[in-house]
Amino acid sequence: MKFAMGSTTLSDLGKNTVGSIEDLGTLIKLLVQAAEPLEGKFNGAGKAAFDRFKTHTDQITSDLNGSLDAILGGQSGMDTAFGSGDVEMQDNSHQNMGAANFTAARFGAR
Repeated sequence: MKFAMGSTTLSDLGKNTVGSIEDLGTLIKLLVQAAEPLEGKFNGAGKAAFDRFKTHTDQITSDLNGSLDAILGGQSGMDTAFGSGDVEMQDNSHQNMGAANFTAARFGAR
């Protein structure tokens, strides 16, 4: 199994997540507006659930945005870790190459 990820993959993902956070609030408001014609057509538990949803729309939006913010924070942390790991691996490689005796590795060299 091979895992290949470009150097901008996580930062691009983070940019898309920020866009999703902005879109989510708008979509929830549009859902409430689209459901308005249904108001008054429910009875019993269905009406109670619909009313609860309408009443708590802002809290639902806030909770979902908070979750997406946490995901964004994780993506940012992973991006930082991958970036510093890449630099560290490069530095270690250069250091080890500088200490290597390439002449001794030549076959037939005298």
